[in-house]
Amino acid sequence: MASEHPVRAPHAVAAEHSTPDPADRTQVDQDQPAQVRADDGQQAEQGRAAQNGTAQDRVDEGEPEPDQAGQVRPDRTVEPDQASPQRSRAGRNLGAAIAVGLGMGALALVALLTVRHLFLAVIAIAVAVGTYELAGALRRSVDIRVPLIPVLVGGQAMIWLSWPWGRDGVLGSFVVTILACMVWRFRRGSDGYLRDVSTAVFAAAYVPLFASFAALLVEPHDGTARVLCFLIAVVCSDTGGYAAGVLFGKHPMAPSISPKKSWEGFGGSMLIGIVGAASSVQLLLHSHWWWGVPFGVAIVACATGGDLVESLIKRDLGIKDMGTLLPGHGGLMDRLDSLLPSAVASWVLLTVLVPT
Repeated sequence: MASEHPVRAPHAVAAEHSTPDPADRTQVDQDQPAQVRADDGQQAEQGRAAQNGTAQDRVDEGEPEPDQAGQVRPDRTVEPDQASPQRSRAGRNLGAAIAVGLGMGALALVALLTVRHLFLAVIAIAVAVGTYELAGALRRSVDIRVPLIPVLVGGQAMIWLSWPWGRDGVLGSFVVTILACMVWRFRRGSDGYLRDVSTAVFAAAYVPLFASFAALLVEPHDGTARVLCFLIAVVCSDTGGYAAGVLFGKHPMAPSISPKKSWEGFGGSMLIGIVGAASSVQLLLHSHWWWGVPFGVAIVACATGGDLVESLIKRDLGIKDMGTLLPGHGGLMDRLDSLLPSAVASWVLLTVLVPT
């Protein structure tokens, strides 16, 4: 019977174990498959990338930059912010963001301190712009067609009817807006009808309905003070969170939603927000300062939650900002995210804690 593993001749075995002639190495390299040569080139490229990455890490950390020979030259130290001098560690153009924030605050203060009902016009403009940005982002990203005209008109009705009729005017306007969206959407047929109308209900509630609670704060005789307490608490929360996050932020709060938001920043928001809320309640509403503690806690929680909600919306849509209207901020909706839910909490808590 023939063997399954035939024995090879001795000279064949010797040939396999013999050392190739150096002169033949070039030919051997040329005979190697193209894929092997490509893998060698890829490994070399990865090695160069690793060296470049190490150098970039040194630059990012402010260490001296090596020269072409690989020697460190102390006279060429690169500061961390040199590559992008106008951007802060939080990833925004800080100068433009501060200027825009101060401008928006000045506009609100002028309206409140002259004729307080002019603040309704500020809210109405913000609602219109924010609704337009949200509807545009939905259309561009996921092709959801919000019935824009009924939502815009209904949003204005919610704001302006809060003046003479209060909560009844807001609720009635919201219900009519939803009915108008349901009918308006008839003309595009059944394809995507439920999706578009459901999103319209969300948009009408998220922007104009929430904002109408800020309008309701204006109505009492001390409405200016109530709105100022609301704005001061939100600004203190945002400022405290930003400063603490930039200086001390190490532990991500919700890395899958907003990687830059940290627990240290949330602690700063809570501390400064409570101080601002308690001070404003005592000085502006002439009430007990300790009523400002639960008010501040609620505002910080709602402002932080509002930031996370909009971050989730933007991640779901695959966008960075809702718009480009405000330099250093993005769109107006990117600044309303913390104000909208906080307006609801402000109206509820101030109505209960500091009744008129």
